[in-house]
Amino acid sequence: MQKTLISIIGSTGIGKTKLAIEMAKHFGTEIISCDSRQFFKEMKIGTATPTDEELAQAKHHFIGHLSVQDYYSIGQYEEDALEKIEEIFEKNDFAVLVGGSMMYEKAVVEGLNDLPEANAENQEKLQKIWDEEGLEKLQEILKNLDEEYYNVVHKENPRRLLRAIDVIWQTGRKYSEIIAEPKHKRDFKVVRIGITAPREIMYERINLRVDKMLENGLIDEVKSLTEYQKLVPLQTVGYTEIFKYLEGTWDLDFAVEEIKKNSRRYAKRQETWNRKVENVTWLPYDYSEEQLHEILSKIEK
Repeated sequence: MQKTLISIIGSTGIGKTKLAIEMAKHFGTEIISCDSRQFFKEMKIGTATPTDEELAQAKHHFIGHLSVQDYYSIGQYEEDALEKIEEIFEKNDFAVLVGGSMMYEKAVVEGLNDLPEANAENQEKLQKIWDEEGLEKLQEILKNLDEEYYNVVHKENPRRLLRAIDVIWQTGRKYSEIIAEPKHKRDFKVVRIGITAPREIMYERINLRVDKMLENGLIDEVKSLTEYQKLVPLQTVGYTEIFKYLEGTWDLDFAVEEIKKNSRRYAKRQETWNRKVENVTWLPYDYSEEQLHEILSKIEK
């Protein structure tokens, strides 16, 4: 039987963790996380890392295995994830991949394109722009160079912006075109399962999730990371807004509303990306036992 990787996709807060655990328990296998924000052990609350109870239900990999001070590229992740999947396949016919970082999921399932190494001169120039003119300037540059990638990239993540602009400057080609080119096929079968919900439901779940993060101690978590706030992992939704509250730029209510708004924007970008993904079997967010068993039966055929 050909080994099968079950990849679960969907927007933030839609229920991917729950489905991944159900899949892993059914097949007696392990879970590979492709949520790049959950790699960092200091960022549990603001990234909605699976709870201890959830982690105990199935073995998870690539959750909290790094510090925010560590450098970890998507290329390194692809290599590490494939190695771990191979290990799982030595003892099981199935493995589960789950997470909301679309490029990381694509890296594992399809492979990365042959992109040039970072150009030091470009990186220095872009870092100076970021320091002097802010993230908005980097967003503007990318939008002018490649609007298609701009529409799906996590715009609050400077690493993604810097990398895309650098590649475009080096190659003279759009980043969206380069990453769309076919790569070498994987030697395992991939089944993509997507979770979907009406937009109003999706937004309601996001708002409730942010409220829960605050109850769980998000402000204290962000406060404990103040000395690292300039590091790339912390230039992300849930952290940048609370840093502005802590430094007195915003009041708490406004910061919380900004987290909710930016999370909803990110979910929209995830939706835009996922609509273009081929061969996805879609499940409603409130799927029934019958619908779940139907999908499990198809996977097992």
